[in-house]
Amino acid sequence: MVENKNFSLEVSMPPQGGSKCFDDDGRLKRTGTVWTASAHIITAVIGSGVLSLAWATAQLGWIAGPTVLFLFSFVTYYTSCLLAACYRSGDPITGKRNYTYMEAVEANLGGFKVKICGAIQYLNLFGVAVGYTIAASISMIAIKRSNCFHASHAKDPCLVSSTPYMLAFGAMEILFSQIPDFDQISWLSIVAAVMSFTYSSIGLALGVSKVIETGKFRGSLTGISIGTVTETQKIWRSFQALGAIAFAYSYSLILIEIQDTVKSPPSEIKTMKKATLISVAVTTVFYMLCGCFGYAAFGDLAPGNLLTGFGFYNPFWLLDIANAAIVIHLVGAYQVYCQPLFAFVEKFASKTFPQSDFINKEYDIPLPGGFTPYKLNLFRLIWRTVFVCITTIISMMMPFFNDVVGILGAFGFWPLTVYFPVEMYIVQKKIPKWSTRWISLQILSAACLIISIAAAAGSFAGVITDLKVYRPFKTSY
Repeated sequence: MVENKNFSLEVSMPPQGGSKCFDDDGRLKRTGTVWTASAHIITAVIGSGVLSLAWATAQLGWIAGPTVLFLFSFVTYYTSCLLAACYRSGDPITGKRNYTYMEAVEANLGGFKVKICGAIQYLNLFGVAVGYTIAASISMIAIKRSNCFHASHAKDPCLVSSTPYMLAFGAMEILFSQIPDFDQISWLSIVAAVMSFTYSSIGLALGVSKVIETGKFRGSLTGISIGTVTETQKIWRSFQALGAIAFAYSYSLILIEIQDTVKSPPSEIKTMKKATLISVAVTTVFYMLCGCFGYAAFGDLAPGNLLTGFGFYNPFWLLDIANAAIVIHLVGAYQVYCQPLFAFVEKFASKTFPQSDFINKEYDIPLPGGFTPYKLNLFRLIWRTVFVCITTIISMMMPFFNDVVGILGAFGFWPLTVYFPVEMYIVQKKIPKWSTRWISLQILSAACLIISIAAAAGSFAGVITDLKVYRPFKTSY
């Protein structure tokens, strides 16, 4: 899932009330529209999570699978509208702007909840880095295996170790992580966005072609059958599927940042509600097609990752293109997700040790070809390298794509998509305690908490099952 959090440009002259060039907060006029906001959201949401939706639908079946997808889309849309109402504190048209999710939480809730929100946000970003390292290595392996299958006419099992590919991905991320901040990785984000649509579309096309080829829709009303899995496995895997679907819909963390790109009038909340409706509708249709056609193509045998589970073997060159697109997308997505975490640690270190040359001093490194000299900071070099190394090592120790996706979805869905937006909206709109609206919002939050706990339990159970046959640093696919 790709996103760019550096949407606004700060200026030093703050004319109050706005002007032809400046908004009411002294920043350059925002130019975003319903369509640009919709594009940002769609680009952010459609990511590697889409590849596990066929597997998730297979666990739940033809009734529960599409129903759960629709329910998640509705909850995401509704809570996104609540969150959009918190962009300005006080008056929805002239109130003080909150530029980030964290600022909105601080303005509306404050105190300890800001620290809780920050901890969940940054832990989630760390987890995404691990998940993306695993996903990228699996796609690199898929290219190797696809070519091996083709060369041996499927006679060679073509088992490949994931460790060298994770190390290769980690090395690429060490290099890209030295790009200082967001304003210098926008090109990487654009490339990654194009790649996400490329592989998602290929996955959908292959699912459709498989259904046409076999001439039938596989699967059942209740999902994977008892016998293929045990009753206990059926329960845990159904819970895990909830986490996978939640992960595919998560974008709340960047909604406020996207809203901060939108021009007014009309008010930002009106524009954002329209953009959210359009983007969630488009995403849901795309997800329904990918999840349902993937399940229709493979039934109970739907792979955990549609493009690397080798439900498809041919055309092998198209699979190679799709998996190469995944790797390129994940190289960029890793950076986009990690830059806020990098910036947070570096800002904290600079504030704590303002006199330290190691943390604050930058050295100009000349670049060939007339480029602007690269500003080397020793703390940034060491800390970001260590961070990438840690995420790579953890990935090699726990290379389970579906389980990690489920855990991330479960961990981030309730607090970031539901709880904080609901609580901020209650404060913002001064909704009386125990009123009908207050009770309804609390019931929604409690129901989503139960779903998150179930999804987390299913994903952790999946990890425990995988660990029974797993040897550290020796996983082969």
